[in-house]
Amino acid sequence: MNLSNLKKLGPGLLFAGAAIGVSHLVQSTRAGADFGLGLLWPLLLVTLFKYPFFQFGPRYASATGESLLEGYNKLGKSVLGIYFVLNLATMFTIQTAVTIVTAGLANSLFGDISFLNFGFEVISSVEIWTVIILIICLLILFLGKYNTLDKLIKVIIIVLTISTILAVYFAFTEFESNLSFTQIWPENSIEIAFLIAFMGWMPAPLDIGVWHSIWTIEKKKNEKSFTPKTALLDFNIGYLGAIVLGISFLCLGYFVMYNSGETFSDKASVFSNQLIDLYTKSLGSWAYIIIGIAAFTTMFSTTITTLDASPRAMSKSVELLSNTSFKKSYLFWILLLTIGTLIIFFAFASEMGLLIKIATILSFITAPFYAIINYKLICSKHTPKDWRPSLKLHILSWLGIVFLIGFSLWYLTLL
Repeated sequence: MNLSNLKKLGPGLLFAGAAIGVSHLVQSTRAGADFGLGLLWPLLLVTLFKYPFFQFGPRYASATGESLLEGYNKLGKSVLGIYFVLNLATMFTIQTAVTIVTAGLANSLFGDISFLNFGFEVISSVEIWTVIILIICLLILFLGKYNTLDKLIKVIIIVLTISTILAVYFAFTEFESNLSFTQIWPENSIEIAFLIAFMGWMPAPLDIGVWHSIWTIEKKKNEKSFTPKTALLDFNIGYLGAIVLGISFLCLGYFVMYNSGETFSDKASVFSNQLIDLYTKSLGSWAYIIIGIAAFTTMFSTTITTLDASPRAMSKSVELLSNTSFKKSYLFWILLLTIGTLIIFFAFASEMGLLIKIATILSFITAPFYAIINYKLICSKHTPKDWRPSLKLHILSWLGIVFLIGFSLWYLTLL
């Protein structure tokens, strides 16, 4: 793909930038380290069955000129109201989960910062970095500089993709055991909880489809040639990239840590060092800074994307539900999300693993709702006939809904 074609890509790469975060850097790597290639099956299945429901976001937005939120409102205010409640219930834990990983990487790369009181540490370095990162994100968003980050996301993804594939290649060349593709079915409650959490954010939570539809509208405003056909191609490239990197991180965890006796820590700072060491063990110590910056920038882009997108979605939802426009609505929601994130973070600062597990499990349990309403909307009279799903996409959607509901009910019955 030449540079001129790369410039035409937009929301699909933003989707990849938002998706390639905790699900890849944390969950996929941990899956490979703990289970080898044994959890390749849920990675492939969940990305296959989630595909149509993510795709319906840019499909609907590019075909109608409105986001999924307007579509939900047309299906009924109760539908939009349920979305509002679910998003309110999950957005704080999601934001905290991605921010704590970003803070851990910042701590590993840029060093410890701590406040001392009478010789005792009262605020940890990761906690300080969390506050710093959120302040930086707020300043960027308030000053209107997010467009710059949007342009950088293409470079970020290219750097991370190349570095990850290189790391996997070198790790494979030094892998002394025989490859095992034996697939594993979870045997106990801990493994089942990890499986559900793993699928919850692979390649991303389904509510990101709403954000994708909003990004698609913005892209259409700036580029008239961004047709529905272009939007689907753009999405497919971003989605495929997210899947390839998910498999790559799974392999990296397998090649470097499986049966090594080493396990990932639930503490953000320790985990971040372990994560970066995965690369340097494969590529050499010279790659520490390059890989660290690539991983940090990826997580930072996820942090700022979620910090911006959730308030926009909540603000728009309130506007549609109340039929009233609130001038400071976005400001209110972004400040509320920031404060809520800090409260949760300081309450569970040492429980990064628990926070990620809660956020990812919540995302998987709520996934059937998004799957059903996205499918209902794309098949409704509100979508032009030419852009409604094909028979193959209908079948994949039905199978996907059964898959998501089935696994959610199975997990809930075991609680």
